[in-house]
Amino acid sequence: MPREQLDTLCYKIREGLPKWRDIFTWQLFKTLLMGQGLSVLICGTAVTSQYLASIYYLDTPMLQSFINYTLLGITYTMVLIFRRGDGNILQILKKKWWKYLLLGLTDVEANYAVVKAYQYTTLTSIQLLDCFIIPVLMILSWFFLKTRYRIIHYVAVCICLAGVGAMVGADILAGQEQGSTSDILLGDGLVLVSATLYAISNVCQEYTVKNLSRVEFLGMIGLFGSIISAIQLGVLEHNEVSKIQWTWEIALLLAGYALCMYGFYSFMPVVIKMTSATAVNLSLLTGDLFSLFCGLFLFQYTFSGLYIVSLVVILIGFIMFNTVPTLTRALDPASDEEGCENHAVDFDNNSIEGCVDEMSCAQVEQDQIKNQMNERQSACVVINSVKM
Repeated sequence: MPREQLDTLCYKIREGLPKWRDIFTWQLFKTLLMGQGLSVLICGTAVTSQYLASIYYLDTPMLQSFINYTLLGITYTMVLIFRRGDGNILQILKKKWWKYLLLGLTDVEANYAVVKAYQYTTLTSIQLLDCFIIPVLMILSWFFLKTRYRIIHYVAVCICLAGVGAMVGADILAGQEQGSTSDILLGDGLVLVSATLYAISNVCQEYTVKNLSRVEFLGMIGLFGSIISAIQLGVLEHNEVSKIQWTWEIALLLAGYALCMYGFYSFMPVVIKMTSATAVNLSLLTGDLFSLFCGLFLFQYTFSGLYIVSLVVILIGFIMFNTVPTLTRALDPASDEEGCENHAVDFDNNSIEGCVDEMSCAQVEQDQIKNQMNERQSACVVINSVKM
């Protein structure tokens, strides 16, 4: 092969390979940090719920959810009330009240189903089956958000799930089978239902925060979530609530749970807007690990080195998932309401506009490389002519 062709081939290979500075960016570090912050908040809700259930024998999941939705309503729904124009709550309810009613119902029942599952099955089963949300999210994002994943994304998901497998293996070896086993089949079914409902809620959340408004999503969730949870609280848990012997410890734990959940709901849309619902849920897989680490000191769990292995593997998978952007076809909310679809294509993370699929994007990149080569060759000819 001639030397000129060899140099051109080497140049194309070098240009085609991702550089370290292109992978480990400040954006990736910020996404990783915020994702783990959400995991810490999830850990806070798990620890406070464990204390309420095991120490004070308080089993009121709808009461805890009601407090969270009420806080969301007090803040974000009030903002919508004082807005003017199309962002006002009356205009939103006039056009989309039934959509947010269904979304609020989905979110409330997802929270309720996973908490009820602890009464029937083990923590190990819940940790495993809760990962069902990842494939459901990817399928829903494929059909409704027009997200197109690449091979590296599927590999990254498999790596994260392997990390969860290591965590579950550590639980089994340590003999930590927290939870009941009264009806394992019912409990596992509740976990799968919860994961599916969470996936639906997260896909709707991603669409809303990227195309409409984060405040609109949280305000509507706070409004309908508080109404639905209040009705369900009165029907299902009025006896349990009336029997509560209020102490400052119980009040403090309920407040801690509510604040952690409120912070989780408030900041999750921010991270989803930066990445995607799938990426956020991959980062949340470490939430169970943080809960186990807290359990080492609070509930005398047995430590296993597989916990550290699981944490590292999940973080590696999360980083791999975010190093390569997904291909997303952006939908126009206005035209979507009228049944029309805007076929403009958009990329995450400063991608090339106007590409319809990965083949066309690759062609654009090749054209750019050819143009750069032509420019360099032209520059060399000019320099040589000057020297002569």
